[in-house]
This record gives sequence, C-alpha cells and structure tokens, in this order.
Amino acid sequence: MLKIYNSLKREKQVFSPIDPGKVRMYVCGMTVYDYCHLGHARVMVVFDMVYRWLKASGYDVTYVRNITDIDDKIIKRAVENGETIQQLTNRFIALMHEDADALGVLRPDHEPRATDYVPEMLDLIGKLEGNGLAYRAADGDVNYAVRKFPGYGKLSGKSLDDLRAGERVEVDSAKQDPLDFVLWKHAKPGEPAWESPWGEGRPGWHIECSAMSSKLLGDHFDIHGGGQDLQFPHHENEIAQSEGANCCTFVNYWMHNGFVRVDNEKMSKSLGNFFTIRTVLDQYDAEVVRFFILRAHYRSPLNYSDTHLDDAKRSLDSLYFTLRDVPAVAVDVNWGNEFAARFAAALNEDFDSHGAIAVLFELAAESNRQKSGELSGLLKALGGIIGLLEREPAAYLQAGAGAGGLDEAAIAGLIDARAAAKKAKNFAEADRIRDELKAAGIALDDSPQGTTWRRL
Repeated sequence: MLKIYNSLKREKQVFSPIDPGKVRMYVCGMTVYDYCHLGHARVMVVFDMVYRWLKASGYDVTYVRNITDIDDKIIKRAVENGETIQQLTNRFIALMHEDADALGVLRPDHEPRATDYVPEMLDLIGKLEGNGLAYRAADGDVNYAVRKFPGYGKLSGKSLDDLRAGERVEVDSAKQDPLDFVLWKHAKPGEPAWESPWGEGRPGWHIECSAMSSKLLGDHFDIHGGGQDLQFPHHENEIAQSEGANCCTFVNYWMHNGFVRVDNEKMSKSLGNFFTIRTVLDQYDAEVVRFFILRAHYRSPLNYSDTHLDDAKRSLDSLYFTLRDVPAVAVDVNWGNEFAARFAAALNEDFDSHGAIAVLFELAAESNRQKSGELSGLLKALGGIIGLLEREPAAYLQAGAGAGGLDEAAIAGLIDARAAAKKAKNFAEADRIRDELKAAGIALDDSPQGTTWRRL
C-alpha cells in the first residue's frame, strides 16, 4: 500500500488514484536558457524514481514534465548571445536531454513546450476573467486578483495578511493589490508577442503549467511534483489559477523534493557554490551521481560535497564488486522474498529510496556470503527498478568508476568510522560499515589489539 507525503495536507496519505490502476503525474521542468544544475538533477532523478516505482507497482502512468521556453531570462540571454530565442532554447533542450540520459532518467510521456500552448493559456485567462478573478491593469498586463480566491495559501500555509505585512512582494502601482500576479504581459518593443483579447503580449510564468497540465492530464489529476522552492509562489498560483478557472480540485497529491545544499549552505549563484550537472560529471560517473541523489530521502536536504560523492562512489563500487564476484543469474522478482518485500515496503513508504538502497546492501552481503547467483540476480533486478546497477560490472569498473576497488586509505577510513560508531554505541552503523566492506570483498578481523582486514 503506497503512502505519499502530501504537501497540501502536511501528512502521509494512502495513495488512491482518481482512476483505478492509472496515475496522471505532472512535474515542473526546466527553464531552458543555461546548463542544468544539481537542483535540476535532483528533480529529474527523484521523479524518475517515482515514475519507475509507480510503473513497477502495476500502474498505467502518464508522466508530463514541461519545458519553459519563453520568459525574461531566456529573452535576455538570447539578446546577449546574438541568437534567436528558438536557437537558444533548442540548444539547451538538447543539452538537458544529454544530462538526463547520462543520469539514467527516462523520458517523460509528454514534454510540452510552453510556446506550443499559448491558445490554452489564453482560454484559461479568459475563464478567470469571466469568473471575476482576472483584470486588465492600467499598464496593459492582465493580473490575477489573489484576494478574490478564498483558498489562496492552502498549499504553502501562508496567509495574505502575513505576506503583505512581511513585504514579500514587489509593489506595483498598476496592480489592485501588491500580491496580485501577472497572467499576461503586455508586449514590449523587440520582445516576442502573441495576439490576445487583451492585446499583443506573452504569458506569465505561472499560467503555463496550469494550461499544459490541464490540456494533457485533465482539470483534475493525481500527482503534481517539483522542487521545494516552487511550493510558493509558483504552485500556490497554479492552484489559484486552475481551481479558479475550472471550479474543481486541481491536484490530489503534491510532492516536493528538498533543496540541494553545498557544505550545508543552499546552492546558489550568489554564493558562488553553484554546480552544473556537467561540472559534476567531469569528475564523477553519472551513476554515482544518481546513487548519491537516491541515497537520501527525496524530502530531506541533499548536502553536496566531494566527500559525500566519494563515499557514494565507494558504496556503489561495492555493489558492483558483488555483481562481478558473484555473477548474477537472471531472475524475475518474487515479491514474497524477504529482501524484495522489504525493498517494496521502503518505496511504498513515501518513496523511501534511502531505505530501499539499504536493503540492496544487505542483499549484497548475503549474496557474497552464500556465493549465490540468484541473490545477485535479485540485487541487479531490484536495483534496476530504481535505475541502478543496470550496467555490466566489467563495463562499470573498466570505465574507471570503481576500478581497483577500495584502496588502503579508503579501507582504513571505513575501519576508523566503524570504530567510532562502536565507541558511540551506534552498533547499527558499525554493522552497516562492516557489511559494506564485506560487499566490497573486505573481511574484518577484530581482536583486543585492534581490527585488521583482508581481501576475500
């Protein structure tokens, strides 16, 4: 029984799709004017894992992840580069696909571009105007009247009065209220524009996702996901637009993945700790990066550092060493098997990939102990469900991701970490480190004089 932490309700809830056996899921994608960064990587990998597990659970899934190919940053960058907007966006869409493919991210069922759905956006704005929720301002923009939508703030838990008191929005004299947001921007000289009932202009950012999701998934669908930074105002505004126009529930389950942090600070360009996917892939194998992302629960902060990536590499290496030393026999997953059942139970508990990966290490240790090709086969099959361990061990190792296994310094470091865990009476962590070393082909021998190791 799958449970999902629903950001709207602030609790885990049993998942019940609108149509039995079918899931309709929308995830906010990239604005394509630059290379994708680690925050984008986390969104792509997390919801790819969700997509894979829903399908493995027997659901017929329709997955939509949009592309924003028109906004202020795109226009500015195209002008700076001396190229057309389409040239810019097509190039970065291709580069985004390269990054996603490297990370083992499956293509969504639909990948709509905002510029292809302007008629749907105009229709939605027209409904909002007809329902008394949109107005044309003196500057020619069409704005959403936030205070006329009674449910505004229900996703983020923010009240309008608190927002106003905190001066969290820019003051715009053309708006009836500073909290109102733009649905349609009036045309400016030299910028792309479309015809509309309100004059030439282009869509605001928030209206894009409301229009594309309803066109492809219907006015009411199952899951909407994205990064935690989108919860407010973007997703809050999507609810206001979609429910205000269509007069029905927009989404049943809202999912938000946590921030990426760098040495415990939020990743941002202003702090100078901003990493593109390509920068990281120059140093680490793409599957190591995917493993690093999935090893943390999707709602928790993900702390990026070379130390954490190096640790992820050693851990993934150890699983591949098991598959190399105990070759896998192809098996169909028997969900009645103890390891498979616990793997499923973890993912059914709000897509707990951290818990599922812990089961993979236990399975690897048992496969090494029994020298069982069937257990290695199960290890490979379960890993494959979340997009891991899909390469041949020799190919992974020869690519340099795990060549040579753990070196002596790495082994000594893990032994020291185990000793520290035992001293702190954290015996579960000590056992985990022992099992990780065993999975990598390293046996430990404890004695009153200390711990020694040997290769199996």
